[in-house]
Formats: sequence, structure tokens, C-alpha cells
Amino acid sequence: MLCIGDAAHTMSPVGGVGVNLALQDAVAAARILAAPLRRGTVGTAELARVQKRRQLPVKVVQRSQQAEHTMIRDALAGTLDGDRLPVPMRLLRRVPPLRTVTGYLGGIGVRPERAPAFARVKPGARSRGG
Repeated sequence: MLCIGDAAHTMSPVGGVGVNLALQDAVAAARILAAPLRRGTVGTAELARVQKRRQLPVKVVQRSQQAEHTMIRDALAGTLDGDRLPVPMRLLRRVPPLRTVTGYLGGIGVRPERAPAFARVKPGARSRGG
């Protein structure tokens, strides 16, 4: 049995990145397990490869969420001084390219996953249904 997404790792709803990790987990699992599944030879070694592959990205996101919780604590408690935003939030306001970086890391992650070759649409291929 292989658990991915929220079944494998606890995530905070802050940032809404849990679904991104679940999709990345699924792609990594498909890439690593597709051939052994076709051969009927999946074992604990292959499952451990999936776990090892996804461990760093999950830890990075969980640590990031802990930092985000710290940053928004005052806002959630209603004690945030509007003139004294946390330093990371002030940086995001002053340096717009940082928003792109944080968006990329939230959506793609620190270890981008690529679909296995058999699951990719061939260039010039038409989609079914139109």
C-alpha cells in the first residue's frame, strides 16, 4: 500500500499547497512505479524510492507553513499593527519578483516532478472530444 497527499503527510490549509503536494506525489509515484507495476514486481524497495523522493519537498513545505503560521499569528488574533507587517510580507510588497518565486515554489515545489514518458501527450497529437 502506498499513501500519498494528505494520507501520507499532515498539511496545514495555509497557502493551499496540500493539493499541489498530492499531485506531485502522484506523478512521482507514477514515474517510479509504472514499470514495476506493469511487470508485477512492485516491492518495498520501489515504495521506499517514492517515499525518499517526496520526503524533502514535504519537509520544505511543512517548515514553510510553520513560518507562515508565525507570520499570520497576530493577524489571526486581531492584534496585527497594520503599519508593522512581518519582514517577509514587506519584502513581497517591495520586490515583486519574489511573488513569482514563492508562487513557483508553492505550485511546482522544490523538486519538480515530470510525468512519465508514456503519460505525456505527443506533439501534434489531437485530444479526444475536440
